[in-house]
Amino acid sequence: CFELSRHLAPAPSTCIIMAMYSASTFMAMQPCDPSSAFFGFMGVTSALVFANLGAAYGTAKSGVGIASMGVMRPDMIMKSIIPVVMAGVLGIYGLITAVIINGKMDAANYSAYSGYAHLGAGLTVGMSSLAAGLAIGIVGDAGVRANAQQPRLFVGMILILIFAEALGLYGLIVGLVVASTAEGKGKGLCSPYNV
Repeated sequence: CFELSRHLAPAPSTCIIMAMYSASTFMAMQPCDPSSAFFGFMGVTSALVFANLGAAYGTAKSGVGIASMGVMRPDMIMKSIIPVVMAGVLGIYGLITAVIINGKMDAANYSAYSGYAHLGAGLTVGMSSLAAGLAIGIVGDAGVRANAQQPRLFVGMILILIFAEALGLYGLIVGLVVASTAEGKGKGLCSPYNV
């Protein structure tokens, strides 16, 4: 502005107004992008869908083994239901995460950071539960068939199933941490777009 004052001689108040306008424009927050909610809802969807895919596969694969084993040893059917229960818990992990992410979504103040964090949280829980469901289904199928022939394999089968279930639990823990911290870290990054 001082260089211009030599040639054009603007008033000093004009320079101050220009400086204030440029500072306020630079300091103004961008409005929140309404499409950020897409990523949050994809996090909700992926948590529930992938977790239920893992639960469904684990239940179906274990159920085939239980039905096959139950023909010869019907007395062991109730004892062999454990893999089905453990696979069903994976669907609950996805449900819990989807409800928590959906509860933290605010339409007007939802930043891109929050959307990406919620997508990451949903994918973490969903994919971990899918992997755990695959492991539980394969171990459950082979385990209940082997347990019918050799009952001493029961404890080993349960231990393998517990470690397979822990994979889904790890994803749940990380997903909930990411989803819960995103609200604080993503707050104030943009202004409401509906104002």
